[in-house]
Amino acid sequence: MPGFVIACDLGTGGNKAALYDSAGVSRAETFVGYPTSYPRADHHEQRPTDWYAAVVSSIRALLAESGVTGADVAAIALSGQSLGCVPLDADGHLLQEQTPIWSDGRASAEAAEFFTRVPETDWYMRTGNGFPPPLYPVFKAMWLRRHAPEVFGRARVLLGSKDYVNFRLTGRIATDHSYASGSGVYDLARGRYSAELLAAAELPPELLPAPLASTDILGPLRQDAAAELGLPPTVKVIAGGVDNSCMALGARNLSEGSVYNSLGSSSWVTVTSSKPVLDPVARPFVFAHVLPGLFNSAMSTFSSGTSLKWILDLVQPDGDYDALFALAATSPAGANRLLFIPTLAGGTILEGGPTTRGGLVGLDLSHTRADVARATLEGVAFSLKMALDRLRNMVSVGNEMIAVGGGARNDLWRQIYADVYGMDVVRTTVDKSAAALGAAALALVATGHWSDAAPLAKLHVEVARASPDANRRRLYDDLAPAYRAAAKSMADLGRMLSKSQETQK
Repeated sequence: MPGFVIACDLGTGGNKAALYDSAGVSRAETFVGYPTSYPRADHHEQRPTDWYAAVVSSIRALLAESGVTGADVAAIALSGQSLGCVPLDADGHLLQEQTPIWSDGRASAEAAEFFTRVPETDWYMRTGNGFPPPLYPVFKAMWLRRHAPEVFGRARVLLGSKDYVNFRLTGRIATDHSYASGSGVYDLARGRYSAELLAAAELPPELLPAPLASTDILGPLRQDAAAELGLPPTVKVIAGGVDNSCMALGARNLSEGSVYNSLGSSSWVTVTSSKPVLDPVARPFVFAHVLPGLFNSAMSTFSSGTSLKWILDLVQPDGDYDALFALAATSPAGANRLLFIPTLAGGTILEGGPTTRGGLVGLDLSHTRADVARATLEGVAFSLKMALDRLRNMVSVGNEMIAVGGGARNDLWRQIYADVYGMDVVRTTVDKSAAALGAAALALVATGHWSDAAPLAKLHVEVARASPDANRRRLYDDLAPAYRAAAKSMADLGRMLSKSQETQK
């Protein structure tokens, strides 16, 4: 049996591909980016053909770099950015050159229309879809029907990101349960699309691909795809999963109470459990796990790494992130009572919603650039602590946090998270490759190299551990109520500013 698998992490900025051996060890990695277009407010689009081209060039680069031959590759599995809406006609042809990605929020009117027929809280409690509703594919499909009826009328199916690539690779139209759970019409309790929600959206059930297990084999490569990739047609393509759930698997979330923190441009805390964690007020966003019988429930802040980039440009324009972290380290814990509210790109529902604005609160003439830098790091941690505390109130959470993503690499920031959370924060060798490793694990299970995903846990070799300092933890616990009050003020201010803007139109 061929001993290697290829995993592709189809993200917002590009495709990260990695070649893994049968033990789950990465032998080569590469990244191919692609652009996002913003043709109008709330319209965020990418070309599905760019996704496929990135997968092709990534896989070819992996083979060239590693020296592994195509005959040594057993399977390909993808982790895909969520909430995609790619219309194909009856012949499998794209009906739009550019399609909305997960962050596209154009369908607000369609969501509002839907909620005249289905109470929004009932919809959330059934689906666990806790992002702002317009982001979900059901509402994007309704938008397409209203604004591009000629496209909608010819659409045979609407696919997600990795499912479109899988179709190009195999010719088979399908999805998996983890990706389907982000459709806006998936009933988490029943594990299938809801006929009632589809009817409320006036969408035919056949428009959505049938969900399979994430480890199901879709088929071998099509001859033309095999030729493009430089692989034999015998290579199997695995159903794969949505990025949130592949990342959870790769981050060692294998059982009840496992928790991880993704620290990137946006950041989130995810806990894995046997039941979805649902709260109609805080609205954790929930996806079915790629492991059967489990769910991943998460809460986030939208501007973490992006807030840091904004501060870098503001206070250290000629420096880099290392210089910014070094500057922040010269300010004491608590940043001399300066608070940063990181909702620069709007807030989650817990943070007040999309009109929420960010801010520096408590400024006086004594504050320095170093205080601003440290307050930024602490503000992101405080925001995620609000999310973590809400999850802790609803489900058992483990006593250590696996941190993945770019933000996990800095010692100071990891220590701030540990002190604010009051728990150990651990960086492992997996680091920024969690989603790709999760997809690779699916491929290794599907091809019989592994009997289950358990071997994945041993691949996490601890690199660094930050444990909470008792004095700093007390300080941050004292500051937490002030942070929550400041965050509420920013939400109230954002609503007032939005209302004022609407009045002036």
